[in-house]
Amino acid sequence: MERLEKVCLPDGRGPGGRAPFRQGCVTVSLGTQGDMAQVVQAGFWGLVAGSALLVGAAIGYVLRVPQKVIATVMAFGAGVLISAVSFELVGEAYEQAGLAPAAIGTIAGAVAYTAGNVWLARRGARHRKRSGHAQAQPSESDQGGSGLALALGALLDGVPESAVIGVSLLEGGAVSLVTVAAVFISNIPEGLSSAAGMRQAGRGRAYVFGVWGAIAAAGTVSAVLGYTVVGAFSPAVIAAVTAVAAGAILAMIADTMIPEAFENAHLAIGLITVSGFLVSFALSHA
Repeated sequence: MERLEKVCLPDGRGPGGRAPFRQGCVTVSLGTQGDMAQVVQAGFWGLVAGSALLVGAAIGYVLRVPQKVIATVMAFGAGVLISAVSFELVGEAYEQAGLAPAAIGTIAGAVAYTAGNVWLARRGARHRKRSGHAQAQPSESDQGGSGLALALGALLDGVPESAVIGVSLLEGGAVSLVTVAAVFISNIPEGLSSAAGMRQAGRGRAYVFGVWGAIAAAGTVSAVLGYTVVGAFSPAVIAAVTAVAAGAILAMIADTMIPEAFENAHLAIGLITVSGFLVSFALSHA
């Protein structure tokens, strides 16, 4: 409900006493009472989705998870995200603004992600989502500064996913539970695989859980900013931003999730990926 306040001015004279004006009132909008509630809602769902990273990291760091299990959950998570990007993000951007903004935004997101990823890869974050079975993450002694690069890489991967949760609130005033579910499901294998690789590279418990705790917190902030900042723009701009996030997520899937899922894994990985795709598709049409 919109909050309105009437502000009244008494009779008087303008600056320098020249232009007299009569008493009058004007109604000023103070925003809507639901704004703060929706900001809190965006942050809450961003935190819920981000908490899956900590769940996955705990499993991957504490337990010795077999490579085929890691590959299976990573493939399922990749399928879930691909479906969510296709139907919840790119499809929504297309409906709001048409083909050109959706396509340009998607390409821009992929280019931005790839540029950041190339920069980080040269500093030791190339295999940040790898469990260490086929491709090992570098230790700090192997490559100085790789610990910071890994943390920044995790941030690069997580921010677009969380931002779209906040953006989804702009449509109808309710968060897209499909988007939240897709991000949550995909975050578990991401945290699991990466934490297993960090442990194998000799990184301590404080580093691993510090990184993923910080990413979960950053996801909360990203979701809030997705709602508050992006919501101030026109529908065309919102559609373009949604497409940019979609392009970044698609590039992340191809670069960090699919390699871990398909390398040295069993032959049913393709079927598992399709299963994840269909689960997300079913949720979006439920």
